[in-house]
Amino acid sequence: MPIESSHSPSLNTQLTRKDKWSLSSRIFHWGSVLLLLITWLLIFFRDSGEGYTFINLHKAFGVSLLLWMVARFINRFVTRDPVPIAMSKWQKGVSHFVHFALYLLLFAMPIAGILMSMYGGHGVSMFGLFEIPPLVETNRSTARFFNDVHVDILWPMIVLFTAIHVGGALFHQFVQKDNLLARMK
Repeated sequence: MPIESSHSPSLNTQLTRKDKWSLSSRIFHWGSVLLLLITWLLIFFRDSGEGYTFINLHKAFGVSLLLWMVARFINRFVTRDPVPIAMSKWQKGVSHFVHFALYLLLFAMPIAGILMSMYGGHGVSMFGLFEIPPLVETNRSTARFFNDVHVDILWPMIVLFTAIHVGGALFHQFVQKDNLLARMK
């Protein structure tokens, strides 16, 4: 299998600045992970507590994730990529596809959730500080459509592509031993 780049730091070498993602990229990556985990955890508590506390927090964190992803997307174009690690063309292709899919899903998921709420006649409370009002006319069948997209399509796809992403990173770190995880620390 041809390898596209001969640059591959070993586990025992210290990474240089050109080998790592920029600090802003690392902050955006781990911030996305944190926001996504919080949003996921909150949905499991939606039937607990008083009123709509957990679902409102789920929505607020979902909108926060969307805004974070907009900033992350902009950051992607204003920062440099690190020196590529050595990998075969098929691995590079899978990596690009998985990253593209995750970016797309991390935009689509909160957008579908916002549209589900708005078509359901509900605004989105942003942590009780202000509310994003429904910007569309209430339409229950459209709300159900976006609910189905949000829950039955996008949710399983995010779980799948997140698992592939984590699995690929662990494969590189522990099987190929190319110190991939240190690039995002």
